[in-house]
Amino acid sequence: MRVLGIDPGSETLGWGIVEGSGLKYSLLDYGTVRSNRRLSFAKRLSACYSGVEEVIEKFAPDVLSLEEAFYAANASVAIKLGQVRGVMLLLGEQKSMEIVEYSPRLIKQTVVGYGNAEKHQVQEMVKLLLRMKQVPTPHDAADALAIAICHFHHAGMQDKINSVKLLRQ
Repeated sequence: MRVLGIDPGSETLGWGIVEGSGLKYSLLDYGTVRSNRRLSFAKRLSACYSGVEEVIEKFAPDVLSLEEAFYAANASVAIKLGQVRGVMLLLGEQKSMEIVEYSPRLIKQTVVGYGNAEKHQVQEMVKLLLRMKQVPTPHDAADALAIAICHFHHAGMQDKINSVKLLRQ
């Protein structure tokens, strides 16, 4: 299974590709899609779409793992983040990918073991889990990798639950 993790953002969108099965996975690549804040918001959304579409075409992931919307103190920021998420959901659907969403707290809990972990803690654990030589930067890309890793942990558990259900039938 190949998973594309996305940390949505209109100025810096993080992405990460992780491949494997169950709890055995490895890093393929990661990066960011950056857009100029001077551009109209519609042009920034288009840049996010095009940038992630290139990643999908290059790596052909099976799953789009996306961070769920979360509460933001600034309503304008939350709305813009929701629009970026919507564009990513649309892109995943158009590319016939399985789409899963995880809350920021669950992602941190899964990867770090603490739901209120700091950015640097997530980066350090991603480095360890993916056996990287250096901490992945920027944090947007590290977060995207954490989102992909989260899916491996939860998809594996769901597979086990489903196999137990089949045995009981």
